Amino acid sequence: MCGILAVLGCSDDSQAKRVRVLELSRRLRHRGPDWSGLHQHGDCYLAHQRLAIVDPASGDQPLFNEDKTVAVTVNGEIYNHEELRKQLCNHKFRTGSDCDVIAHLYEEYGENFVDMLDGVFSFVLLDTRDNSFIVARDAIGVTSLYFGWGLDGSLWISSEMKGLNDDCEHFEWFPPGHLYSSKEGGFRRWYNPPWFSEIVPTAPYDPLALRHAFEKAVTKRLMTDVPFGVLLSGGLDSSLVASITARHLANTKAAKQWGSQLHSFCVGLEGSPDLKAAKEVADYIGTVHHEFLFTVQDGIDAIEDVIYHIETYDVTTIRASTPMFLMSRKIKSLGVKMVISGEGSDEIFGGYLYFHKAPNKKEFHEETCRKIKALHQYDCLRANKATSAWGLEARVPFLDKEFINVAMSIDPEFKMIKRDEGRIEKWVLRRAFDDEEHPYLPKHILYRQKEQFSDGVGYSWIDGLKAHAAKHVSDKMMLNAANIFPHNTPTTEEAYYYRMIFERFFPQNSARLTVPGGASVACSTAKAVEWDAAWSNNLDPSGRAALGVHVSSYDNENKAVEPEKIIPTMEVPFGVAIQS
Repeated sequence: MCGILAVLGCSDDSQAKRVRVLELSRRLRHRGPDWSGLHQHGDCYLAHQRLAIVDPASGDQPLFNEDKTVAVTVNGEIYNHEELRKQLCNHKFRTGSDCDVIAHLYEEYGENFVDMLDGVFSFVLLDTRDNSFIVARDAIGVTSLYFGWGLDGSLWISSEMKGLNDDCEHFEWFPPGHLYSSKEGGFRRWYNPPWFSEIVPTAPYDPLALRHAFEKAVTKRLMTDVPFGVLLSGGLDSSLVASITARHLANTKAAKQWGSQLHSFCVGLEGSPDLKAAKEVADYIGTVHHEFLFTVQDGIDAIEDVIYHIETYDVTTIRASTPMFLMSRKIKSLGVKMVISGEGSDEIFGGYLYFHKAPNKKEFHEETCRKIKALHQYDCLRANKATSAWGLEARVPFLDKEFINVAMSIDPEFKMIKRDEGRIEKWVLRRAFDDEEHPYLPKHILYRQKEQFSDGVGYSWIDGLKAHAAKHVSDKMMLNAANIFPHNTPTTEEAYYYRMIFERFFPQNSARLTVPGGASVACSTAKAVEWDAAWSNNLDPSGRAALGVHVSSYDNENKAVEPEKIIPTMEVPFGVAIQS
């Protein structure tokens, strides 16, 4: 992922202002260490820090139309750029960059082209002919983006909060699936899929249609001119991504450039559940597997860096971001610049363990809709910024627009978790890839219980974080937490500890308002906490907080659990049951 920064209409075209914009853009250089660019037109500035993935030799930004009257700075990947180029046969392109189509699409279609883009993106486009501009962000918010206002009335846009927080009077996150038009003077939502209304869909479950849609989502993300790999935790989602990638890699342009041997990467504490499962999957699908170990102390030592880069004080995001942050540094040191990852599946299919308690299909579906809409503040934020901190790009096929449309059109009755019928969480996805003749994964991996990333790297990771926070947050501090932090008041020592660090880096009120809050159990929304009265007394984002569901839940952590009692033999048709 690249880093973009734009200052629009600042009433200052001095050299001092240009120097300041360059200085702020350098705060984003970790996102794009390959090249820096700045285009100035009067009192409008477009800056770019490039991570070169497609056309590394000539795709430097900002990008332009033929006569350079339209300039654009982009962070993202446009997977259908070759098809779009064919539609723009009367245009001349300066580079082979996938993002080069944006300025030309604007020339051809005006401001109504954004939905034509198949990919993830944040961009600022400046039309110097009338000094108008548009800003847009991808459908789900896979790419991070913020906007703010200076005292002089200028509009600021930045990939990360640190690019504008010191110079803006007020700033917010830019809403996903939206476009800002200077001509219209406001936002409009360009992404309007059927599921957004949260009306319960009625389409029957078609396993092959779901399988083919996801395979297409994965294979289109093999568009790269640099070395890449897959993140492999050994859970269902990353394992499917890795298996599909391994199957289809040989026939791609990437394989011709870099070979057909896929590399996979996993991180964990010694003896963690993920390390063991990931190694088994890697051996099964034949990847070159890289296993990175970290200690609880390594993670604790990185917390301040993580909070600075991820720009949040949300507990579950920080817990999961830290191992990913450490792993990304190791991956980049091997010369890899892009990885494919499994974020988004749990939101689409109701994979979090608290979905076991969904009372009916309507509430189940509405919760998945809420979770997808909030992804940009949680898992998308983590996947984007934890990797970008080291100049590594993460691609997330589960959040492909076409795939989401297919998956969210399924009648949620099929997604409901019904143990008595052998249906565990994400049953529809597991069943779609349960191929007896050409298996994608070993059965017990295909039906492995959901393990949140912050748990899967090793249960002692979260326990260690809690113990560390307890040493640095006193009872007096907690007693006065509501007075010190009246907004999103931390209710645990761990949350208080993260909040102190966040406030030191980002002391502005606007900054603290960018972080979500509210009650949560096992990553639920506040609304879903109502599904089980017992949860209100056990509010923790760990999957182990799903009492009576997770096999290592907090109420079972002192009980011995035999593996064969967790995943039974594969005799149940259409899935397996997790025995209580």
